[in-house]
Amino acid sequence: QVQLVESGGGLVQAGDSLRLSCAASGRTFSGYAMGWFRQASGKEREFVARITWRTGSRGYADSVKGRFTISREYAKNTMYLQMNSLKPEDTAVYYCAAAQYYTNAYEYWGQGTQVTVSS
Repeated sequence: QVQLVESGGGLVQAGDSLRLSCAASGRTFSGYAMGWFRQASGKEREFVARITWRTGSRGYADSVKGRFTISREYAKNTMYLQMNSLKPEDTAVYYCAAAQYYTNAYEYWGQGTQVTVSS
């Protein structure tokens, strides 16, 4: 059974940093890409960042470029999202997800972790 478990969310002030983790289990992810998404209250879920598990190739939404860094620790099957210079508009539930590397169809999702940034 595939599981993606996020952790690391919390309440911080604008300008602070947080690191989210996503622990993956239940299958081999070498042929997958892992992504971070977020959904703010009353808004649609949006893409944040993506990393290809095997090669480490990265991509980011324009809104987080230069502030967020996605990474993975291959041996631990864990993905991270380092979030710096947080803004109130970054407030959302953050989800990790997995897709086969050649698609954008994410087939596995975590339960989400809340990030709240106060001004």
